[in-house]
Amino acid sequence: MSTIELSSPQSLRRRVIWAGALNIGSILASQVIRLGGNLVITRLLIPEMFGLMAIATAVSVLLLLLSDVGLRQNVIQSARGDDPVFLNTIWTVQIIRGFTLFIVMQLVALGSWVTQQMELWPAHSTYADPQLPLVLAVTGFFAILYAFQSTNIDVAIRLFQQKRVVLAELISQIAGLVVMLVAGYLTRSIWSMVASGLVSTLVLTVLSHTMFQGPRNRVQWDREAFREIFNYGRWILLSSAVGVLAMQGDRIWFGGTMTVAELGVYSIAVGILLAIQTSLLRLAGAVALPAFSEAARSGDMDRLRNLYFRFRLLFDFVSLFACGFLLTASPLIISWLYDARYAGAGEMMAILSLSFFTLRYSLTQQIWMALGLTKYMAMDNIIRVVALFTLLPLLLAIGGVTWGLWGVALHTYFTLFLIFKVSHQLGMLSIKRELVVLPFMVLGALAGEFVTRLFA
Repeated sequence: MSTIELSSPQSLRRRVIWAGALNIGSILASQVIRLGGNLVITRLLIPEMFGLMAIATAVSVLLLLLSDVGLRQNVIQSARGDDPVFLNTIWTVQIIRGFTLFIVMQLVALGSWVTQQMELWPAHSTYADPQLPLVLAVTGFFAILYAFQSTNIDVAIRLFQQKRVVLAELISQIAGLVVMLVAGYLTRSIWSMVASGLVSTLVLTVLSHTMFQGPRNRVQWDREAFREIFNYGRWILLSSAVGVLAMQGDRIWFGGTMTVAELGVYSIAVGILLAIQTSLLRLAGAVALPAFSEAARSGDMDRLRNLYFRFRLLFDFVSLFACGFLLTASPLIISWLYDARYAGAGEMMAILSLSFFTLRYSLTQQIWMALGLTKYMAMDNIIRVVALFTLLPLLLAIGGVTWGLWGVALHTYFTLFLIFKVSHQLGMLSIKRELVVLPFMVLGALAGEFVTRLFA
């Protein structure tokens, strides 16, 4: 097949449809596995363990995103994304980053232990739990395992070769699930969840080297490649460094105000919402971004706009319908899935589901990355973190945790000013279209109310 044919709109459309179908199938399978495992493990472990794991995960994600320079996005977007020298430089940067994160994680674990010895935390808080320092230290090995993941998996996403990507991710997820359930049954301890995450990452790293075609990575440093990586990634680094505070800021604040059990219940509510959010973000990163990047490299803005609005219809329907449905049906869903210890997660999830109204605009960020306008991602995340760290402590002081939840749910709405402004500049804003899709949310709320009255 010729290069011209590969880059033709018809060819791109076929590859997008195929990649999208594969990813949707994978997402459904992944969420079934995740939900099934979660339902079992909540019956083996007590809520306090989920609270501890929520903090360990928040710290890991915090450090991961504080050092994120968009390596995968760079491979997908760059004209040199299939150049072995460029890929080896990416891999070298990735390894340096991984070992740095591991060292920092050990320092965080040590700091956690020292503050506990000094009795700086309220006795009831999650930060005062004596298991936390060791959990943080062991979780740090994740960074090293992830660091050696082959860039061939990123190239496969760039070229819409999704079949092996999907298979590798499902295999790693199943491996982690098996470890979690077996270890959870035998030990009834938090270490079953820690081991699950490490094994899943290890399996995916091994598969990235054995399942994917392409040259084997080796340590190599190219100055021009690094310059491109730096120029593209500097705004992503700022964006991630700020954005992680917005993403994990709720757990950072609640870790000092909630008991371990309360934080465990909160993590259940957040976990269900994150499953939906992660699914949409995966479609955006694995399907939309490669498609947008290919259209952007061709210089055809009309083609890029058409792709964007087609993807937006799917994202608008899922996000708005889910927002309305979960707003009215969350307590029923929690009562179906979990025992009475987790009943409080229903009200929490209903409030937090309002954040889905703005989730659909994550697709706009993929446009920014495809066009190299990563500075807007940094601005978006600065708005998020300022809004969260203003609203959350203020509302916590006024009305406690329940009011604080509203701050978590609504802080992303302030980013709409930037999103609409930049979309207008790019010729990708239609007020009429923004209004036409709003009934999806009403439809979701009515469906949730109907299901609740039918089965409550």
